[in-house]
Amino acid sequence: QVQLAESGGGLVHTGDSLTLSCAAPGRAGLAMGWFRQAPGKEREFVAAINWSGHSTYYADSAKGRFTCSRDNAKNTMYLTMNTLKPEDTAVYYCAASRTGNTFGSIVQAPPSNLDWGQGTQVTVSS
Repeated sequence: QVQLAESGGGLVHTGDSLTLSCAAPGRAGLAMGWFRQAPGKEREFVAAINWSGHSTYYADSAKGRFTCSRDNAKNTMYLTMNTLKPEDTAVYYCAASRTGNTFGSIVQAPPSNLDWGQGTQVTVSS
């Protein structure tokens, strides 16, 4: 499988918005998701989306502020982040299930069962 590739990270201020993209060739029929890892912390789940984009699931920290979407025609998944906070500062990773098409395939899968991108840094200054 072609590697996943995130883009769109950067330095923003508290309250700003930012949209991350994940180029995901060949994953149109598979569930995908976003994770993040802050300095000194373990990687944590952020959001997941099913193969069609009609069903999503979010971590409590993302509910109401982040929106996960996808455009299968463009082989791309997005994470739109609004009202960003300093605690959102992290490296953001996209992930794809190798076989599953529901968001449970992301949320419940061991990390070793997912394909990963290299990550993109998001820094939110106060």
